[in-house]
Amino acid sequence: MNINDLRSIGRSLFKEIQAERYAPGRKIPIGVGAAGDKTFPVDSLAEEIILAGLKALKEPLTIISEEMGVIELNNGGPRVLIDPIDGSRNAVAGIPFYCTSIAFSNGETLGEVSLSYVINLANSDEFWAEKGSGAWLNGRQIHAQEDGIFSLVFYEAPVPDKDIPAIIPLLFRSRKTRCLGATALDLAYLASGAASVFVTPSLSRSFDFAGGWLLVKEAGGVITDTSGAQIENTILGLERSSSLLAAGNLQLHRKALELLSGGK
Repeated sequence: MNINDLRSIGRSLFKEIQAERYAPGRKIPIGVGAAGDKTFPVDSLAEEIILAGLKALKEPLTIISEEMGVIELNNGGPRVLIDPIDGSRNAVAGIPFYCTSIAFSNGETLGEVSLSYVINLANSDEFWAEKGSGAWLNGRQIHAQEDGIFSLVFYEAPVPDKDIPAIIPLLFRSRKTRCLGATALDLAYLASGAASVFVTPSLSRSFDFAGGWLLVKEAGGVITDTSGAQIENTILGLERSSSLLAAGNLQLHRKALELLSGGK
């Protein structure tokens, strides 16, 4: 598997998912995925397109997907983590901020992810990263923010009454904040320098952030949990496993950690 294989899948996704944006019944759940969240028609369609593309490679792969769970192709092999639609609620509401995230790993932990691909399904922006080779947006190499100013902070708050109070000190110090609703895409745009920091106190699943993790690292950023602990040993699976704090550089990350821990 290489980035061209993933970009080919991405082109198919963008073409097909765009047509579903205003489809009748798009807001009605059709079941519950393996990870426990509601499945909408757009989630199922995206997963079918991705699986068809991966099956066509005829490679031994172990797929971990939000909807269908664990699937072994050709008796299984390296892990492929898939979030068919990250930002499903945005997608079914017609809000143009949702994506597909795919990450390839030679092992069982986050630190062994070696290839990632995220496509913004609203505008076709393509992000990809290869371990040791940098991060890219639409064919242009990208770099995370280099200065220490909290220009823009992205956050997610799945449990608002708990999450928002926990991050208020950081939000107060930012010039601007955004809660956009798609973790993989938040991390991808942070890797491009669009945001200073991304934070979510609630636990996320590895398929939510595996692709974004490699993008941030390869773009020169820093990503840990909200206590500053490394997440490279996170087991790749369906379980909720880690909070997230990503920053464009070490200076921003240290300042964000201080604020989250009660400093000023």
